[in-house]
Amino acid sequence: MTIARTHAVALLGLSGALVEVEADISGQLPGMVLIGLPDAALSEATQRVRMAAKNSGCPLTRNHLTINLSPAALPKHGSGFDLSIALACLAADRVVRAESVARVVHLGELALDGRVRPVPGILPAVVAAAKEGCTTVMVPTGNAEEAALVPGVTVVGVASLREAAIWHGAKLEPQAVDPIPPPAVPLDETADYDLADVVGNDDAILALQVAAAGGHHLMMLGPPGAGKTMLALRLPGLLPDLEGDASLEVSSMRSLMGLGVGPHLVTRPPFEAPHHTATAASIIGGGSGRIRPGAAARASHGVLFLDEAPEFASSVLDALRQPLESGVVTIHRANATARFPARFQLVLAANPCPCGQYGSDDQECTCPPIARRRYLARISGPLRDRIDIQLTVRRITPAQIRLATEQPRLGTQDARAAVAAARTSAAERLAATPWRLNAHVPGPWLRSPTMRLGPTATAGLDRALERGGITMRGYDRVLRVAWSIADLEGATRPAAEHVGQALYLRKGMA
Repeated sequence: MTIARTHAVALLGLSGALVEVEADISGQLPGMVLIGLPDAALSEATQRVRMAAKNSGCPLTRNHLTINLSPAALPKHGSGFDLSIALACLAADRVVRAESVARVVHLGELALDGRVRPVPGILPAVVAAAKEGCTTVMVPTGNAEEAALVPGVTVVGVASLREAAIWHGAKLEPQAVDPIPPPAVPLDETADYDLADVVGNDDAILALQVAAAGGHHLMMLGPPGAGKTMLALRLPGLLPDLEGDASLEVSSMRSLMGLGVGPHLVTRPPFEAPHHTATAASIIGGGSGRIRPGAAARASHGVLFLDEAPEFASSVLDALRQPLESGVVTIHRANATARFPARFQLVLAANPCPCGQYGSDDQECTCPPIARRRYLARISGPLRDRIDIQLTVRRITPAQIRLATEQPRLGTQDARAAVAAARTSAAERLAATPWRLNAHVPGPWLRSPTMRLGPTATAGLDRALERGGITMRGYDRVLRVAWSIADLEGATRPAAEHVGQALYLRKGMA
């Protein structure tokens, strides 16, 4: 009897660990035992593998099979180990070449008829395998295009276990099967929203451009029908295409969620808009077994939009405070810790009171003052202090609509080009630093001798700080917004008008 080995990948968050799959045939009572801390879905692999091998024309031995997943202390989840388990068992029985199986990483779920099903998380799994020095990966045909996005790795796509066994030297006749297709690539929900559709609200349009240029968080307060959601849906269209590590992270996150990636990496920023009944686990991520990413992680390098923000549970909103500062979500469990990227732009939309009519020119608010205070107090002060841009959005009057329709309006393509130019200016200025966006620059660096603005430029901001109108964190955030406004206008440094405009955008709902 012999032992055969191959490899698979166990994912924890977006990071993966190489797992050695060992199969041993012994003379004990017939059976198949899987050890190495598998979860329920993985424990059921023994029956899937045995039936898939039988229906593929290469049945497993009737002797006792022991399969070990090493390192044994690492939790393993999901059905993506099926293919590696089956080939390790066949290699131990000398049906396929053990040396061929040993040098390949195998990923895929087996159907009972022997076909290989696509599995979620192929892209981050192949990235993890490449980092471990593996050069050949065998995946389901439906995942082959996605796996090929990782450079330096030879991808072998197989439609069935029989095809995989033949590739590894099994003396079997090929049989054509219909490969199981990959999941469909989701459409970009915000692709058809044009900024030119927005009539009036010039301050809000400017705020969107500034937020996009600097990566700033945004909060809009206004009555129903003022256009808050309409504006938020157009922010992703203003963001430039993703490149490099950001594109790979967003594509890996989509793969981990079981969504199609396609033959190319994702280049458009994601947009997440969870319902206000969402729990903290659905926003931040979690799970008692397999740790799954929440909306904050899925929105990384894009926009997280919370409509009707005061209707969210206060604990859910406050859970966003740490990711807003660190750009990372870390989820701790008793046996594992998972990390997800969470460098998103937060957009909050809120009514001014429970009835929504406070401050409206055409309808009367029926809420008492205490009700208005309690309603907005659901968004805590520390969270609001982390929002760079805060402004009031008002309903558009018929006169404003008639005037606006007669004037040319800024479209998404032109606004995106201006945002891209502003980001290029910021990146050149920050080239010698670890930051690339103004929203990520710490306050001490902005107030350093080389970057500090003159007293003439910051006079109004200094007075606001002295009077208690803003906190020190707010002071730094106004400076960041001022730099973004200056980048949009092509100025080398913010002037007094840029700082004043940034202060207005910060205190626009006061």
